[in-house]
Amino acid sequence: MIFLIINSYLPSVLNFRGKLLEAIAEKGFEIHIIAPDLDFFSAEYEKLLERGYYVHEVSMQRTGTNPVADLKTLGSMYTLIKKIKPDYVLSYTIKPVIYGTLAAWLAKVPNRYALIPGLGYAFQNVEIQTKRSIFQKLVHGLYQQALSRSHKVFFQNPDDLKLFQDLKLLQPNLPTVVVNGSGVNVTDFNVLPFPVNTQNKPKLSFLLIARLLGDKGVREYAEAAKIIRKSYPDTEFHLVGWIDTNPTAITRAELDEWTEDQTIIYWGKLDDVRPAIAQSSVYVLPSYREGTPRTVLEAMAMGRAIITTDAPGCRETVIDGENGFLVEVKSIDSLVKAMKKLIDEPELIERMGKYSREIVLNKYDVCLVNDHMIKEMDL
Repeated sequence: MIFLIINSYLPSVLNFRGKLLEAIAEKGFEIHIIAPDLDFFSAEYEKLLERGYYVHEVSMQRTGTNPVADLKTLGSMYTLIKKIKPDYVLSYTIKPVIYGTLAAWLAKVPNRYALIPGLGYAFQNVEIQTKRSIFQKLVHGLYQQALSRSHKVFFQNPDDLKLFQDLKLLQPNLPTVVVNGSGVNVTDFNVLPFPVNTQNKPKLSFLLIARLLGDKGVREYAEAAKIIRKSYPDTEFHLVGWIDTNPTAITRAELDEWTEDQTIIYWGKLDDVRPAIAQSSVYVLPSYREGTPRTVLEAMAMGRAIITTDAPGCRETVIDGENGFLVEVKSIDSLVKAMKKLIDEPELIERMGKYSREIVLNKYDVCLVNDHMIKEMDL
């Protein structure tokens, strides 16, 4: 039996689906992967081959809607799938879901599944059909066509499922399942002590890990940092991530300004985020919308209090006042208020961090999430 996973960014296979593929392989499945840019991600490519997986390259533009390029992607996927002859296909992220599902349907794959890990730019500020741009209508129409050829669709939070239903992107009889994100490996992300200063006294340090996009709330985080540091100059604000090609991306000039005036301590892009989380007291994600944010789960697993937005995907990770605080989307004032609360009452940080770990163990352990998905795919 052959299981095929289709994605648009090879590093995400091991980072987000590695344990899932391990569990499926243990059931006797031969694992195949389709992704673009294999030469660019040679280290990840080699790691997948070492595990005995088969990796196939496809031409794919992660962003943009060039119809000629996208038709080429669809044709290439169809050719590969016909050659691989998988029994099961799981596609995730926008272009793999659309073109991978359509290609699998054309190739008559008997079991076709789609995973919606987050909605991204094509769904930003969209709540009702009348407010959609031409670009959004095009993408949503493609989703509608592709998902009608899927046997089941996985979502990572109930808000995303409801939005797809409200936009009529799902056939009424199409089975859907909400899973608890991608999960987190609780054995890899252990609870670590909070950071201390040079006098070995507790140091208050906030952290944000994200692609450097406007809709991740990076600008709000930087502005809140400026305000807080005026009253609490010893407080640190750390940032991990990289500049993206997305339309809402932070500019290099903005990033340089934040680092030069010491508002932000910038780590760059990390393959292993645990050292950054270890240097933080509180994890912050002021995102406008998520699937279920993996970085929040990793910080929770390491016993950190969380400040995140009362937004789809984010709100599922925090019980307000228990393991952190929920703040208003796009509100610098709300973010500053939550930060000040933890600065003024530091005893909350340890208590909330302990509860974060409990929530992860009971709800977001990657083994629990994978068992749920495997059961729903009848593997």
